[in-house]
Amino acid sequence: MDIIESIADFESFPPGWALTIGNFDGVHLGHQQIITLAADNRKQRNLPGLALMTFHPHPLAVLHPRHAPEILTPMPLKRHLLRTAGIDRLILIKDTFSLLNLSPKDFIDEFLVRSIKPALVVEGPDFKFGYGRSGDIDALRRFGALRDFDVVIAPPKQISLASGDTKICSSSAIRDLLRSGEVSSAYAMLGRNYRLIGTTIPGRGIGRQLGFPTANIEPLEQMVPAEGVYAGLVAIADDPDSAAAQTKSKPAAFSIGRAKTFLSDHPLLIEAHILNENLPDLTGKWLAMDFVQRIRPQQRFDSRQALQQQITADCRAAAQILEA
Repeated sequence: MDIIESIADFESFPPGWALTIGNFDGVHLGHQQIITLAADNRKQRNLPGLALMTFHPHPLAVLHPRHAPEILTPMPLKRHLLRTAGIDRLILIKDTFSLLNLSPKDFIDEFLVRSIKPALVVEGPDFKFGYGRSGDIDALRRFGALRDFDVVIAPPKQISLASGDTKICSSSAIRDLLRSGEVSSAYAMLGRNYRLIGTTIPGRGIGRQLGFPTANIEPLEQMVPAEGVYAGLVAIADDPDSAAAQTKSKPAAFSIGRAKTFLSDHPLLIEAHILNENLPDLTGKWLAMDFVQRIRPQQRFDSRQALQQQITADCRAAAQILEA
């Protein structure tokens, strides 16, 4: 997958490609449906390639920072997922302020048609573009008819959750699930376990004292699921790109919480205990934490012994979940 990170590089962009535009945060099943539809249409029309244009940072982080959503897929993970999905060229827009303030017409004429010259644009039904998100899918169709590119609309992706509810797959719905610790329902929308990527940092050593050594993680700029104890899988890598792509994983129990039993200032701690083996030296390593199922919320313990007993039960529960 080629990556374009500068508008100046568009001078070498060949005309007549298929294109899809969006934030694609999460690269969830709804996004994957759009990409698959775009790839199928590209092949049917014998177009030279499929390009995806996304933004970094998120447009709201540029225009309205206080309202910017938490990130589901940091850039190393997003690049890996899009490459795996079959994107030929990733257009990564970083100098976004002037572009985001173009009117819908100017966005089409001064940027899309002049710089990319697509033959086909594939989007979801809620696609918005131009200043204040004032252009919609109907406007895109009208511009396409006038500027000689076709527009194909992907239907919304409906997902059945374990609760019995059916919801439209979206990044905001996944964020709501993660805020509630419902990582198994997030799996249903993502099509994979939610992956948190971070580098190892020195910890307090309390887990090792209790007989359950943990790796402490400082994540990339990325949404952290709700506080609690989880069953999950850990992959170990040397850098964030390798962590994003890593498939060899070890069963683990995760803890996200504020250490209320031993500390008074309660910093948020993200810890991973690898089950059934001694924790290797992870100094300088990166971890990919895949969340499988929440075991319980966090709680305060009156004694070290009570905490130790609960960790034993948590590890047993995690092992049962991961073996199922």
